[in-house]
Amino acid sequence: MDTVGADAPVTPILGLDAATTARVLATAGRAPSLHNAQPWRFRTGADHVELRADPARRLPVADPTDRELRIGCGAALYSLRLALTGAGIRPLVTRLPDPSDPELLAVVRRGATMPPTPEQRRLLEAVPRRHTNRRPFSDVPVPAPTRTALTRAAYEEGAWLQLVTDPDDLSVLGRLAREAHARQSADPAFVAEMAAWTGRHGGHDDGVPASAGGPLPAPNHPWVTRDFGGPAHPRPAPAAFESAPLIAVLTSHLDGPRDDLRAGEALARVLLTATAEGLSASPVSQLVEVPDVRERVRRSLARDRPPQVVLRLGHGVPVPATPRRPAADLIDPG
Repeated sequence: MDTVGADAPVTPILGLDAATTARVLATAGRAPSLHNAQPWRFRTGADHVELRADPARRLPVADPTDRELRIGCGAALYSLRLALTGAGIRPLVTRLPDPSDPELLAVVRRGATMPPTPEQRRLLEAVPRRHTNRRPFSDVPVPAPTRTALTRAAYEEGAWLQLVTDPDDLSVLGRLAREAHARQSADPAFVAEMAAWTGRHGGHDDGVPASAGGPLPAPNHPWVTRDFGGPAHPRPAPAAFESAPLIAVLTSHLDGPRDDLRAGEALARVLLTATAEGLSASPVSQLVEVPDVRERVRRSLARDRPPQVVLRLGHGVPVPATPRRPAADLIDPG
């Protein structure tokens, strides 16, 4: 199984040995999350693994309803499922099993022994290569077969990925992104929360390091990007970003905790598919974090399905990985 390693032994789960258990949990911990907060915990038993939200890693200003927290945990759930499949286990998942325990998001048990499919192996191999890329992409178009693979990845996880190609729709989304960015940037509480999680310089196993930021786009560029460098790490001068990125909107059937979780599972599969296909991705989170802007995004695309994530996709150069907590630190002792 080609996955991410771990730094410390952990208690074996689901019939796996300790080393494989650590690799499985470390792979789950490579999932994407808002500001790389990694808002998940795993409570392990001999015959099950609980995925739990970590309230200490909430971002209450950017994400007051914990919607993005649950999406991040859903991404970790998909990565856990994929890693278990790579270890020869068919995972059996119960989502939101206990209404009286909202932090308990899923329970995973062992199903039949079965080998991973070639596609699952391909996605598993993409896990350590998947990094958010905030730098310019090339203007090489994303080919039609890759677009199909991305939409299929979302569909098979119970979500829908709309690739926005209409120039008028793109213009509306770009304008809304700039508006949402300006409003968040003018909120001192939002700026302070973001500064607490970004612009870091070593010694951290979470958050966004300053090195993960990208240059400023040109002033007239339709897609704004956030400054993750912090005051001590000013951004490079404006650079030539791609003129027409592929913008994708991931939507769910409804709004609610279960839909957030499933959207996260779909997001993880879409991003790993993109990585396996040689693409880079970065979120345009402003569009779904400001409530009235998110509603206008939904209306502008003429769909009843709520937008959960907006992605910018394209061909980019390799970027460094963001830090991750070791597998042993992800375990909730209960």
